[in-house]
Amino acid sequence: MLLRREGWPVNHKRVERLWLTDGSCIRQHPAYRHHVWAYDFVADRTQDGRPLKLLIIVEGYSRECLAIVVVRWLRSIDVLETLAELFATDDVPAHICSNNGPECTAEPIRNWLEALQVQTLFIEPVSPWENGYVESNDKLRDKLVDGEIFYTLAEAKSLIEGWRRQYNAVRPHRALGYRPSAPHAMMPATFRSVEKSPALA
Repeated sequence: MLLRREGWPVNHKRVERLWLTDGSCIRQHPAYRHHVWAYDFVADRTQDGRPLKLLIIVEGYSRECLAIVVVRWLRSIDVLETLAELFATDDVPAHICSNNGPECTAEPIRNWLEALQVQTLFIEPVSPWENGYVESNDKLRDKLVDGEIFYTLAEAKSLIEGWRRQYNAVRPHRALGYRPSAPHAMMPATFRSVEKSPALA
C-alpha cells in the first residue's frame, strides 16, 4: 500500500518476490562451500497408512542436497547420526540452520554441535522462509511426494534417492548460472538410503 501511494505500480506478489529474492529473510547467507548447511523434514505415508519421515540436508552455497534419510520414525539420535556421517565423509559446516522442532533442539545434538564449533541457526516458529536454502524440500514435495503413492518403505527410499541424485546432477539452479549443483553426484548411494534400524521397517 505504501509503495502504491508513492506511485510504484506493484502488487503483493511482486513485493513478496522481491523480498524473497533479496534474501533479507534468510538468517545467514552462505559465502563459501560448507559455510551454511540447512536441514528440514517432510512427512508422508505409505499406501497402507504407515508414516514416512524424511530428513533433508542441503549445503547452502552449492545447493547440493547432501542427504535424504527416509525412515518410519525420526528421532533426534537419527539426526545426530546422519550429521555425524556427513561431517566425517564431507566436511563440517560453520553454521547449520533448522527449525525449532525437538529433533533439532535436543540437548545431545546441541552439545555435540557446540563441541565441534558449529553455530546453530534456529528459525523463528512458523517462518519457513528463514530456512530458504532447503529449497529441495518444496521441490521434492511438488515433483515427487505429492504425486506418488509409495507402497513400501523400500520403494519410497529408492524413488526418493533417485530424485535426490537427479536434483544434484541434472536439475539446473538459477543461482548457479543454471548449472546443476553437484554433477559428480551420480554415484552409488551410501548411507543416504539406508534405514537406521530394522525395527523401523
